[in-house]
Amino acid sequence: MKKTKIITTDEILLTLCQSVTKVLSGAGNHNVAYSPMVQKIQKTCLRPDLGCFVLFDGGFSGLVIINFTAQAAMEIYKKYLMSMGMPEEELAQFHTSDEVGNVMGELMNQIVGAFTNTVRYDLQTSINQSQPKMMAINKQVQILINTQLDQPQARRVTFSTPEHNIFYLELAMDKTEFIQLHDFDKVAQEHPDDILANAQQYTPENTVNVEVDMDDDFLKNLGL
Repeated sequence: MKKTKIITTDEILLTLCQSVTKVLSGAGNHNVAYSPMVQKIQKTCLRPDLGCFVLFDGGFSGLVIINFTAQAAMEIYKKYLMSMGMPEEELAQFHTSDEVGNVMGELMNQIVGAFTNTVRYDLQTSINQSQPKMMAINKQVQILINTQLDQPQARRVTFSTPEHNIFYLELAMDKTEFIQLHDFDKVAQEHPDDILANAQQYTPENTVNVEVDMDDDFLKNLGL
């Protein structure tokens, strides 16, 4: 008899952690790693020095928070922009800079976007995310989900950078299980890089040549 496949809250958390490392790696921050030990917590909080949160709802509801130390935020911010060719001397020097907050908010948006795409692909359900809110703070701020959860669960995972700076991911969501009733074909995920590569195959030169050939054939049929 076929064994039923069950995906739990902790496996959904693992998907989120993998989204973090995948997005940061693509943003010039290679070898960011997360702890194999997950901490159960009672409440989620924004913590110093730079905190960001995103709400999501749909197939299930929850809250994602990432708390960066000033050192971790600056390392990730600088490596990201320098990987795109920005000279280091033109970058912001303090984590309280608006530019740092905007860049880290953009990365957070990419992380949760990658997470929601994977959820749609693997769990065959859809969740929507809010706009990330990134802020520099010097005191702990508790964040509550504006949704009634029947059995709320909260987890914290520690991440470390190659320069040994630390940041934390916190996830709060309802206790849930996804039970696979039967096998199904997963629709291939579309990657923006692949779409751009395919689009570049159709060059303006090719388009012009086709139009010229069609015009010549048309003229020949008319005896011109």
